[in-house]
Amino acid sequence: MTISKATVLAVLRERGQHARAEFVDRELPDEIDPNVHGGLLATLRLDLSDLVKPDPV
Repeated sequence: MTISKATVLAVLRERGQHARAEFVDRELPDEIDPNVHGGLLATLRLDLSDLVKPDPV
């Protein structure tokens, strides 16, 4: 499972955290693997359940 960097950027910008969004945009790949970058996502106070859309049935 991966998370689109665009999704993370949108959430951060919605919160008004533009500096953090710029950091994520520079440092992370287009598809973010929570197993690899989970610590950073937690530091940014991003909840995976808010970022992952359920698979359509």
